[in-house]
Amino acid sequence: MTTVAAPWSYTLQLPHDPRAPGIARATLRTVLAAHDLSALTPTAELVAAELLANAHLHTAGPYALRLRQSEEGRLRVAVWDSDPRVPPGFAPGAGPVGGDAESGRGLYLVQACAESWGVSVLREPGAARDGKLLWAERQSDDLA
Repeated sequence: MTTVAAPWSYTLQLPHDPRAPGIARATLRTVLAAHDLSALTPTAELVAAELLANAHLHTAGPYALRLRQSEEGRLRVAVWDSDPRVPPGFAPGAGPVGGDAESGRGLYLVQACAESWGVSVLREPGAARDGKLLWAERQSDDLA
């Protein structure tokens, strides 16, 4: 059987549909299993679920899930959406959400599961897409 060595990446385009996050998580499980990385599924799926929920709840348009493993063995879970506004939990220097807050804890969960995380705002003139890409990354060995 032929296998794809790192680096590899997959992108799943999603409509703004309430079933889309579940379809994306199922795709994530399939991709990780196909690359013999099933042990990474629980943490990667948690990260994806939080990022996908954020995109679905706070935007009206399509969004996308991107999975990438680098040559260095780092697994990146990222979600693109069309809104360029950075959520408070991902803003540089963001502090913890207050104990009384009714929302906003999910992005801190993402940060707790990642070695590195960030956001790329895509508003450059001539860019193919506007919006933002939220991502979280860890060494593959550390995700299990």
